[in-house]
Amino acid sequence: MKPSLHQRLEETHQSGIDLSPLLDVVFILLIFFIVTTVFVRETGVEVDKPQAVSSEQLQKQVMLIAITSAGEVMYDGTNIGVSGVRAALAQQSRSEPPPVVVQADKQVPTELLVEVIDEAKLGGATSVNIATQSR
Repeated sequence: MKPSLHQRLEETHQSGIDLSPLLDVVFILLIFFIVTTVFVRETGVEVDKPQAVSSEQLQKQVMLIAITSAGEVMYDGTNIGVSGVRAALAQQSRSEPPPVVVQADKQVPTELLVEVIDEAKLGGATSVNIATQSR
């Protein structure tokens, strides 16, 4: 006697591969990559940086501070002002403060740029760099 269509479908369904362990492994890998990813806090504003021939790529974890053409000092999307640079560095404090990269617009007065660099150094920054565009 031939098995019915319903019986054959049940047999093939039961002999299928269980994908539950595979899904578990995929989710564990996804969680691992999310947890180990290093997130860089961007400044939150677009700055027209000056060009320089001696530009270098920084490979370390850095703290980005932007100075807009309107004279606003921005960190993590908020206007912190010159006096907030030291507090932002203290908030980032680890065993060693991160290097600071200042993204200053071309139109920013030198005096404002120097004030921001001074505040960063007074806040304990190991190095302060100015972001430029490569030519």
